[in-house]
Amino acid sequence: MATRDVEQLRHIHLFAGLPTDQLAEIAALVRERKYRRGHIIFMEGEPGEAVFFLKSGRVKIFKQDEEGREQILHYINPGEVFAEVVLFDGGEYPACAEVVEDAQVGFIKNEDLNALLLQKPAIALSLLKIMARRLRASQKQIMELALKDTTRRLASLLLELALEHGTPEEGGLRIGVHLTHQELASMIGTTRETVNRILGEFRRDKAISVTRQGIVVHKERLKTWL
Repeated sequence: MATRDVEQLRHIHLFAGLPTDQLAEIAALVRERKYRRGHIIFMEGEPGEAVFFLKSGRVKIFKQDEEGREQILHYINPGEVFAEVVLFDGGEYPACAEVVEDAQVGFIKNEDLNALLLQKPAIALSLLKIMARRLRASQKQIMELALKDTTRRLASLLLELALEHGTPEEGGLRIGVHLTHQELASMIGTTRETVNRILGEFRRDKAISVTRQGIVVHKERLKTWL
Protein backbone atom coordinates (compact mmCIF):
# COMPACT_ATOMS: atom_id res chain seq x y z
CA MET A 1 0.00 0.00 0.00
CA ALA A 2 1.35 3.42 -0.97
CA THR A 3 2.79 5.62 1.74
CA ARG A 4 0.39 8.38 0.62
CA ASP A 5 -2.64 6.24 1.53
CA VAL A 6 -1.23 5.50 4.97
CA GLU A 7 -0.57 9.19 5.61
CA GLN A 8 -4.12 10.09 4.58
CA LEU A 9 -5.49 7.61 7.09
CA ARG A 10 -3.19 9.04 9.77
CA HIS A 11 -4.97 12.40 9.46
CA ILE A 12 -8.43 10.91 9.84
CA HIS A 13 -9.69 11.12 13.42
CA LEU A 14 -11.12 7.62 13.34
CA PHE A 15 -7.66 6.14 12.77
CA ALA A 16 -5.47 8.75 14.48
CA GLY A 17 -2.87 7.35 16.85
CA LEU A 18 -2.63 3.92 15.25
CA PRO A 19 0.91 2.66 14.52
CA THR A 20 2.06 2.59 10.91
CA ASP A 21 1.78 -1.17 10.54
CA GLN A 22 -1.88 -1.12 11.60
CA LEU A 23 -2.61 1.86 9.37
CA ALA A 24 -1.12 -0.04 6.45
CA GLU A 25 -3.45 -2.96 7.14
CA ILE A 26 -6.48 -0.65 7.13
CA ALA A 27 -5.25 1.21 4.05
CA ALA A 28 -5.18 -2.09 2.19
CA LEU A 29 -8.98 -2.27 2.64
CA VAL A 30 -9.72 1.19 1.21
CA ARG A 31 -11.71 1.54 -1.99
CA GLU A 32 -12.29 4.89 -3.70
CA ARG A 33 -14.95 6.65 -5.77
CA LYS A 34 -15.41 10.09 -7.27
CA TYR A 35 -18.78 11.84 -7.07
CA ARG A 36 -20.18 14.92 -8.77
CA ARG A 37 -22.01 17.66 -6.91
CA GLY A 38 -25.59 16.66 -6.12
CA HIS A 39 -24.90 12.92 -5.94
CA ILE A 40 -26.53 11.09 -3.04
CA ILE A 41 -24.01 8.73 -1.47
CA PHE A 42 -26.61 7.05 0.71
CA MET A 43 -30.12 7.69 1.98
CA GLU A 44 -31.50 7.43 5.48
CA GLY A 45 -32.84 3.93 6.09
CA GLU A 46 -30.62 2.16 3.57
CA PRO A 47 -28.54 -0.78 4.88
CA GLY A 48 -25.27 0.47 6.34
CA GLU A 49 -22.56 -1.26 4.34
CA ALA A 50 -19.48 0.95 4.69
CA VAL A 51 -17.69 3.68 6.63
CA PHE A 52 -16.61 6.66 4.51
CA PHE A 53 -13.91 9.33 4.70
CA LEU A 54 -13.64 12.40 2.54
CA LYS A 55 -10.42 12.92 0.60
CA SER A 56 -11.51 16.06 -1.25
CA GLY A 57 -14.65 18.11 -1.80
CA ARG A 58 -17.52 18.53 0.64
CA VAL A 59 -20.45 16.38 1.79
CA LYS A 60 -23.66 17.35 3.58
CA ILE A 61 -25.25 15.07 6.18
CA PHE A 62 -28.98 15.73 6.60
CA LYS A 63 -32.36 14.30 7.49
CA GLN A 64 -35.69 14.86 5.77
CA ASP A 65 -39.15 15.00 7.27
CA GLU A 66 -42.26 13.59 5.61
CA GLU A 67 -42.78 16.84 3.70
CA GLY A 68 -39.27 16.82 2.29
CA ARG A 69 -37.86 19.60 4.48
CA GLU A 70 -34.19 19.25 5.33
CA GLN A 71 -32.52 19.35 8.73
CA ILE A 72 -28.80 19.73 8.10
CA LEU A 73 -26.82 17.88 10.74
CA HIS A 74 -23.25 18.38 9.67
CA TYR A 75 -20.92 19.31 6.82
CA ILE A 76 -18.10 16.87 6.15
CA ASN A 77 -14.75 18.36 5.17
CA PRO A 78 -11.65 16.60 3.78
CA GLY A 79 -10.07 14.29 6.33
CA GLU A 80 -13.31 13.65 8.22
CA VAL A 81 -15.12 10.35 8.63
CA PHE A 82 -18.85 9.80 8.21
CA ALA A 83 -21.32 6.92 8.62
CA GLU A 84 -19.11 5.30 11.27
CA VAL A 85 -22.25 4.67 13.33
CA VAL A 86 -22.94 1.58 11.19
CA LEU A 87 -19.48 0.13 11.73
CA PHE A 88 -20.30 -2.59 14.21
CA ASP A 89 -24.02 -3.30 14.10
CA GLY A 90 -24.57 -3.16 10.35
CA GLY A 91 -27.77 -1.19 10.92
CA GLU A 92 -29.37 1.37 8.65
CA TYR A 93 -27.83 4.74 7.81
CA PRO A 94 -29.44 7.22 10.25
CA ALA A 95 -29.26 10.16 7.82
CA CYS A 96 -28.61 11.08 4.19
CA ALA A 97 -25.29 12.07 2.62
CA GLU A 98 -25.17 14.39 -0.40
CA VAL A 99 -22.13 15.72 -2.27
CA VAL A 100 -22.20 19.54 -2.29
CA GLU A 101 -18.76 19.98 -3.93
CA ASP A 102 -17.28 17.44 -6.35
CA ALA A 103 -15.76 14.84 -4.07
CA GLN A 104 -13.24 12.04 -3.88
CA VAL A 105 -14.44 9.58 -1.24
CA GLY A 106 -12.62 6.64 0.31
CA PHE A 107 -14.63 3.89 1.93
CA ILE A 108 -14.10 0.64 3.74
CA LYS A 109 -16.70 -2.10 3.56
CA ASN A 110 -17.99 -3.20 6.96
CA GLU A 111 -17.39 -6.85 6.20
CA ASP A 112 -13.73 -6.16 5.37
CA LEU A 113 -13.13 -4.04 8.45
CA ASN A 114 -14.92 -6.47 10.75
CA ALA A 115 -12.68 -9.29 9.59
CA LEU A 116 -9.61 -7.17 10.35
CA LEU A 117 -10.88 -6.09 13.79
CA LEU A 118 -11.38 -9.72 14.80
CA GLN A 119 -7.70 -10.23 14.12
CA LYS A 120 -6.54 -6.90 15.63
CA PRO A 121 -8.48 -6.01 18.84
CA ALA A 122 -6.17 -3.04 19.52
CA ILE A 123 -7.55 -1.34 16.41
CA ALA A 124 -11.11 -2.05 17.59
CA LEU A 125 -10.41 -0.39 20.95
CA SER A 126 -9.05 2.75 19.28
CA LEU A 127 -12.12 3.02 17.08
CA LEU A 128 -14.46 2.69 20.05
CA LYS A 129 -12.72 5.56 21.85
CA ILE A 130 -13.12 7.85 18.84
CA MET A 131 -16.79 6.96 18.46
CA ALA A 132 -17.37 7.75 22.13
CA ARG A 133 -15.97 11.26 21.63
CA ARG A 134 -18.22 11.80 18.60
CA LEU A 135 -21.21 10.65 20.65
CA ARG A 136 -20.44 13.22 23.34
CA ALA A 137 -20.28 15.94 20.66
CA SER A 138 -23.69 14.88 19.34
CA GLN A 139 -25.15 14.94 22.84
CA LYS A 140 -23.80 18.47 23.31
CA GLN A 141 -25.52 19.58 20.10
CA ILE A 142 -28.81 18.09 21.28
CA MET A 143 -28.52 19.91 24.61
CA GLU A 144 -27.81 23.20 22.85
CA LEU A 145 -30.89 22.80 20.67
CA ALA A 146 -33.00 22.08 23.74
CA LEU A 147 -31.67 24.81 26.04
CA LYS A 148 -30.71 27.74 23.82
CA ASP A 149 -33.13 30.04 22.09
CA THR A 150 -32.80 30.65 18.37
CA THR A 151 -30.66 33.78 18.65
CA ARG A 152 -28.15 32.08 20.93
CA ARG A 153 -28.08 28.99 18.73
CA LEU A 154 -27.24 31.08 15.66
CA ALA A 155 -24.56 33.01 17.54
CA SER A 156 -23.07 29.75 18.78
CA LEU A 157 -23.11 28.26 15.27
CA LEU A 158 -21.41 31.29 13.71
CA LEU A 159 -18.71 31.24 16.37
CA GLU A 160 -18.15 27.52 15.80
CA LEU A 161 -17.92 27.99 12.03
CA ALA A 162 -15.51 30.90 12.49
CA LEU A 163 -13.23 28.84 14.71
CA GLU A 164 -13.29 25.81 12.41
CA HIS A 165 -13.19 27.52 9.01
CA GLY A 166 -12.32 31.15 9.76
CA THR A 167 -9.68 33.21 7.97
CA PRO A 168 -8.24 36.04 10.07
CA GLU A 169 -8.71 39.53 8.76
CA GLU A 170 -8.77 42.95 10.34
CA GLY A 171 -11.44 43.05 12.99
CA GLY A 172 -12.54 39.44 12.91
CA LEU A 173 -12.67 36.01 11.27
CA ARG A 174 -14.17 35.47 7.84
CA ILE A 175 -16.07 32.19 7.67
CA GLY A 176 -14.31 30.15 4.99
CA VAL A 177 -17.33 28.21 3.73
CA HIS A 178 -20.31 29.65 1.88
CA LEU A 179 -23.64 28.86 3.52
CA THR A 180 -26.99 30.22 2.45
CA HIS A 181 -29.42 31.59 5.00
CA GLN A 182 -31.57 28.51 4.38
CA GLU A 183 -28.64 26.23 5.20
CA LEU A 184 -27.94 28.16 8.40
CA ALA A 185 -31.61 27.86 9.29
CA SER A 186 -31.57 24.10 8.70
CA MET A 187 -28.51 23.69 10.93
CA ILE A 188 -30.23 25.27 13.94
CA GLY A 189 -33.78 24.09 13.31
CA THR A 190 -35.51 27.33 12.36
CA THR A 191 -36.71 29.23 9.28
CA ARG A 192 -34.80 31.31 6.74
CA GLU A 193 -36.85 34.37 7.69
CA THR A 194 -35.82 34.00 11.33
CA VAL A 195 -32.14 33.73 10.35
CA ASN A 196 -32.47 36.85 8.19
CA ARG A 197 -33.93 38.78 11.13
CA ILE A 198 -31.28 37.63 13.62
CA LEU A 199 -28.39 38.29 11.23
CA GLY A 200 -29.77 41.80 10.84
CA GLU A 201 -29.66 42.24 14.62
CA PHE A 202 -26.07 40.95 14.73
CA ARG A 203 -25.07 43.40 11.99
CA ARG A 204 -26.63 46.37 13.75
CA ASP A 205 -24.81 45.37 16.92
CA LYS A 206 -21.54 45.09 14.93
CA ALA A 207 -21.19 41.46 16.03
CA ILE A 208 -20.80 40.45 12.37
CA SER A 209 -20.14 42.08 9.02
CA VAL A 210 -21.57 40.75 5.76
CA THR A 211 -19.81 41.28 2.41
CA ARG A 212 -19.84 39.58 -0.97
CA GLN A 213 -17.07 37.32 0.30
CA GLY A 214 -19.18 36.08 3.20
CA ILE A 215 -19.72 36.66 6.91
CA VAL A 216 -17.02 38.17 9.13
CA VAL A 217 -17.44 37.26 12.78
CA HIS A 218 -16.33 39.71 15.47
CA LYS A 219 -15.86 37.11 18.17
CA GLU A 220 -15.91 39.08 21.38
CA ARG A 221 -18.94 41.10 20.37
CA LEU A 222 -20.84 38.04 19.13
CA LYS A 223 -20.11 36.19 22.38
CA THR A 224 -22.22 38.74 24.23
CA TRP A 225 -25.28 37.20 22.54
CA LEU A 226 -24.68 33.80 24.15
